[in-house]
This record gives sequence, structure tokens and C-alpha cells, in this order.
Amino acid sequence: MNIQSILKRPVLTEKTTRGIETLNVYVFEVAEAANKLLVKKAVEESFNVKVAKVNMRNRRGKFKRVGRSAGYGQDRKEAVVTLRAGNKLDVY
Repeated sequence: MNIQSILKRPVLTEKTTRGIETLNVYVFEVAEAANKLLVKKAVEESFNVKVAKVNMRNRRGKFKRVGRSAGYGQDRKEAVVTLRAGNKLDVY
């Protein structure tokens, strides 16, 4: 797995934006096969910053119904990346 395919996109919600502003914590949607070490390496090489720690979480797809059809949305894997003091990312 190459470094460019690990990080899919940043997750920008009200809660993650609050984490960026106060705790220096960023959330990325990552590939299903990614682990903590690969995510750390990808963030450090892509953005030229130092990572303090990485936490991972799996998000199940939400149940959705449209008329008679029902199903689940897409599952996704997220990485919560904490940067060392003095490092910042421009994800907007």
C-alpha cells in the first residue's frame, strides 16, 4: 500500500473543528487496510509535521430507507491524529 492511498480525506465537522482549535487533533478518513504506523508515516510525509499519537476507529454505515428500499451506508475507518506541540495543518 502506497502512502498516497492511505489518507482519503479529512473529516470536518463541528466536533473535529473544535478539536483542531483546542487540542491540535485532526481526524482523517483512511483506507480499510491502514494501521496506526502507516497513518503516522503518511501524515508525517504528506504534511511535513511530527505526529504524537494516532487512534483508530471503525464507523458502521447508518441505516437508510428511501421508499420501500432499505439498506446501510458505507462503513468507514477513521484515524484521530494528535500532532506534537508547535505543529499545525491547513486542512480547510
